[in-house]
Amino acid sequence: MLDNMTPNTPTLSQPASKSLASLDADIIIKNAPDPIFISDLEGKILSANDAVYELLGFRNDEVLEQSLSRFISAEETREFLAALKEVIERGSTRNARLNPRTASNEVIPTTLNASALRDTDGKAIGAIGILRDMRELDKARALADSLIKNAPDPIFVSDLEGKILSANDAVYELLGFRPDEVLEQSLSRFISAEETREFLAALKEVIERGTTRNARLNPRTASNEVIPTTLNASALRDTDGKVIGAIGILRDMRAYEKILQDLQESKAELQEKILDLEKFEEVVVGRELKMIALEKEIENLRRELEKARGQSKWT
Repeated sequence: MLDNMTPNTPTLSQPASKSLASLDADIIIKNAPDPIFISDLEGKILSANDAVYELLGFRNDEVLEQSLSRFISAEETREFLAALKEVIERGSTRNARLNPRTASNEVIPTTLNASALRDTDGKAIGAIGILRDMRELDKARALADSLIKNAPDPIFVSDLEGKILSANDAVYELLGFRPDEVLEQSLSRFISAEETREFLAALKEVIERGTTRNARLNPRTASNEVIPTTLNASALRDTDGKVIGAIGILRDMRAYEKILQDLQESKAELQEKILDLEKFEEVVVGRELKMIALEKEIENLRRELEKARGQSKWT
């Protein structure tokens, strides 16, 4: 918390009397539910709120004036300093991954959002960092990854440009490609230019509505076979709720379309048989009519003959 800053701490605001705005900032940071700290440009921690101590399990004097390198690995320290450089250049950085080690030696996955801390002349003199404990979210993601990996249907995750970020075994089985031939590749590698445009339109619908259903895709496999599929997709969101991609589920439609084709063929055969039957019926009915007409003609002739015999008998 800002009140815990030592007297030798570099001045971050007006030294003698704090403005109302800075006092309000101190109160907000102190009572914020998320762990918040202030560091200088070398990564030394100048201030922290209670949530930081609660997260890490250290006392105030074990955190303040300490370098972040005490709590994170050498590699992550380099990444943090790179993030600080981004803060200086751009004013902020978002979702940097840090895995600080606690007093009990537990490694806690977190994300860091940081913004520039500036002096009265507007010069960046440090950073205000907000940590987000990712343990529960990482567990949820691990569960989701497990569900996706073991799902019977082909499932993939793409960014908003259509680049494939993740896929389960069913995708590789469907397409016949190795993971390194699918991951980080654009969907345009597997579908036509027209369908790529349709997929991007579906992604737009995902962003606006959260889902899209029954989009048609016909990906080409490693053996050059074109497979008819339908795509159902839902939005993939970051921790702030912003749509960052899509989770797509493909359904292989080959068996379904084979059934449709068989039905169409059966319908065509049935129509042909009906036509033949109608022709046969026409022939049979025509012959029957001719037989009836012939029988009538014979009957008329018989009557005329009998009539003629009767007349010749009386003459």
